[in-house]
Amino acid sequence: MKKALLILSALPAVLFALANTANAQSQHTITPLNLRQVKIDDSFWSPKLDVWRKQTVYDVLDKLEGKYEPDREDLIKEKAERGSTRNAFKNFDLVAEGKKNIGTSDGPPWYDGLVYETIRGAADLLIAYPDKQLEQKIDGYIKRIAAAQAADPDGYINTYTTLNKPNQRWGTNGGDDRWQHDVYNAGMLAEAGIHYYQATGKTTLLTVAVKMANYMCKVMGDAPKLNIVPAHAGPEEAFFKMYLLFKTKPALATSLKTPVKADDYYKLVTYWIEHRGNYKDADGGRERASYGSYDQDQSSVFEQKTIEGHAVRATLLGTAIATIANYNHDARYAETANNYWNNMIGKRLFITGGQGAIANDEKFGDDYYLPESAYLETCAAIGAGFFSERMNELQADGKYMDEFERVLYNNILSGVSLDGQHYHYENPLITDKHPRWVWHSCPCCPPMFLKMMGALPSFIYGKDNNGIYVNLFIGSTANVALGKNNVSIKQTTAYPFNGKIQLQVSGTQAKAFNLNIRIPGWAQGNENPFGLYSSTKAGTVKLTINGKQVPLNIVKGYASVNRAWKKTDQITLELPMQPRVVSPRTEVATLKNKVALASGPLVYALETTDNTDLNAYSFSNATTFKPTYDAKLLGGTQIIVGSNNGNTKTFTAIPFYTLGNRGTSAYKVWVSNDKQD
Repeated sequence: MKKALLILSALPAVLFALANTANAQSQHTITPLNLRQVKIDDSFWSPKLDVWRKQTVYDVLDKLEGKYEPDREDLIKEKAERGSTRNAFKNFDLVAEGKKNIGTSDGPPWYDGLVYETIRGAADLLIAYPDKQLEQKIDGYIKRIAAAQAADPDGYINTYTTLNKPNQRWGTNGGDDRWQHDVYNAGMLAEAGIHYYQATGKTTLLTVAVKMANYMCKVMGDAPKLNIVPAHAGPEEAFFKMYLLFKTKPALATSLKTPVKADDYYKLVTYWIEHRGNYKDADGGRERASYGSYDQDQSSVFEQKTIEGHAVRATLLGTAIATIANYNHDARYAETANNYWNNMIGKRLFITGGQGAIANDEKFGDDYYLPESAYLETCAAIGAGFFSERMNELQADGKYMDEFERVLYNNILSGVSLDGQHYHYENPLITDKHPRWVWHSCPCCPPMFLKMMGALPSFIYGKDNNGIYVNLFIGSTANVALGKNNVSIKQTTAYPFNGKIQLQVSGTQAKAFNLNIRIPGWAQGNENPFGLYSSTKAGTVKLTINGKQVPLNIVKGYASVNRAWKKTDQITLELPMQPRVVSPRTEVATLKNKVALASGPLVYALETTDNTDLNAYSFSNATTFKPTYDAKLLGGTQIIVGSNNGNTKTFTAIPFYTLGNRGTSAYKVWVSNDKQD
């Protein structure tokens, strides 16, 4: 069992390798490592991971049980009227008791999905940080989930629909899956079952997911089945993972106490993707409701040239399409993934990596509509991060990890407080008052955050047939198999506050292989791959091996060095971390004559805690910036103190992700450009 878990600890590392080998069409892709191959030991990330595994996971699970004192007016009022806070697990218990159509349930329809997402994130963290107390807590939840499913003869489980609209499964018969989230919740169930199996070897939750998947394959798909696609993307990638799990591990399929129909799962996934925009079959029958571009259902995905609609749904659909393009090598999938990503990054990207300009429908705005007060939901940022990482796997280009890094260090990290127990749903770039909350009426962001951070170690490195890729600069060790050559790699760095990265790489065999080290675009004077933002080049990139500088042979965003690496070899990358002024493209009317401040991957902001009058300051390339690391401030961070020529008044800028951790304050990212360049 232990050996099996080692093999299966991260799907991309093994399953996509299998898929690519099986497919005759060649394609240069990067395969990330699995979670058991990488250990993080980093001055920036390790303390944060300790908070998230010791505080945030428990905090989210406890609050899903209703164990919190509300601090938002809507939830305070709700508690006063109900006499209690919402308890997601109460819904499972009611269904297990045989309750149906009672007209009430605790929390929004997607509460089931948030439970599953939290379990997935917790499972990944358990691989790196075993925790028997957490495992036992989750086992108790799984028992209650399985009992709820056992009450339904079909194996169907979605507590909101069962308790409120039992005759409207999937939004049929006048229902609304945009609200009900039947299909989305099922996808999150599949992910939770897969990841918890990988972490623990336990199959109870996976069996629940398989039963639900079998039922879904029975009732939806090609005629005469129901014409249904997810109103919220996410199940596409989840069911694809389940398909690959069982194709790779047939013995697992036979060990479950329920039939496994792996090929049906893949067939349903492609149906969900390829039938968007197809509301009726050719015979005019099986009509279904459509919500248009809101859920990327306005037309066939293969005809969609821009990324539209609800930003979380859109980025998760892009993630799935890129993932499956890596498997089936269908040019249509790859083209759509590129259409989405290029439009998202080239014309709709906020400087913090955030996505979703408009609060109404939580959606993308038009090209170059990038207002400072934009919505920028934490979940959308996380979806964009997953999407960029999958694009890096698909096309082996460092620009995708540049954008993954941008959103990771800024909009994503902003979503959770430094104490790990307060949250941001929205992350605007300017505000007069933006408090963090204990819990939200729609608390979708904390579970999504845990999913991203649980998966983070697997994104640091990747490999192909010829070598290793260093994607992220995070202190860590990893073990990589390149054929029969077992390679070890150690990374040491104080990034993102210091640009010096040291690497030691060695193999068990004296064979040459490529070491590909990502050179961020911002370090080369390329702030955005499409010119959406620009900045002055701040210094130069330097790469040395054993103290001797080597030329930068940059191929698709990576400096590639080929040699037979020895344990004594010392590789040092030095990135220019001087603060730089960033300007938007002229088409961005909402940011006319404004600039922002960045250092490395970090975007900075002014907060009234440090600056009494936010409108009193301006930046330019003539501004003097002095970065200083303060070990006692905000968990240890780098501030930037600045002043303009001839102006004795100084300002203090802090990283965007640290905002809102010292009480409720006003802040801004974009400031006036004094045009002294």
